[in-house]
Amino acid sequence: MSITNRQKEILFAIIEEYAEMAAPVGSVTLAKLFGVSSATIRAEMAKLEEAGYLVQPHTSAGRVPTDSGYRLYVNSLSEEMNSTKPREDNPARLLSGGDDRSTRAIELRINAQERADFAIRGAVDSLVELTGNLGLATIGDQLYLAGMSRLFTQPEFMDTARVQSVAKLLDNLEPWLREAAPGEPLNIFIGQENPIGKTSGVSLIISKFRSPYSDKSYIGVLGPTRQNYGRVMSLVRRAGKMLEEVCNA
Repeated sequence: MSITNRQKEILFAIIEEYAEMAAPVGSVTLAKLFGVSSATIRAEMAKLEEAGYLVQPHTSAGRVPTDSGYRLYVNSLSEEMNSTKPREDNPARLLSGGDDRSTRAIELRINAQERADFAIRGAVDSLVELTGNLGLATIGDQLYLAGMSRLFTQPEFMDTARVQSVAKLLDNLEPWLREAAPGEPLNIFIGQENPIGKTSGVSLIISKFRSPYSDKSYIGVLGPTRQNYGRVMSLVRRAGKMLEEVCNA
């Protein structure tokens, strides 16, 4: 089901507001943002819900994005990220403020290491600090993980069943990466798209890079579907590029 440009703008605004506030987004907030009535926003939200991009939790009048809503948003971000001339009418905007400092922090951590495995671990640790997600990387035949306690402090993981689902995903992640070998420089698996742990409500954002251990090494983060995709995608992709440059110099 196709949606209008305004509906897409409303959807993306809900995704960004939800990422920041971790609470369902209501029509009053959006009405102020778009300069229209709450009734107009509610009508558009109802159409987005009918199209499968939003859902209304039973305890709230606000809406939250579905996996399909996030996929539309991430695809729009990817289009902008990969374009040499980003479209001005693209409602999903990559965040630039502070990212130069963040990428510089990763670069300094990587360059401070003399060994490739230490550089990879340093990059993962930096991603944990900068995103609040769980960080991961393949180092040879091993999977390095960091930041699990940071991940499980997120409000989404107050539910024990969801924590167990994430643990199942992590237990099977390394063999899945070897088997599937995602081919793009940046790969994003959202919620139900994850090959394992489909009900865990997480997104896996990974970058492939060439290392002394393998031409198909990976670095990335795993976090709730509710996150700042523009910033995280940029940081993960940049970390992969920096590791490839440094580890193969």
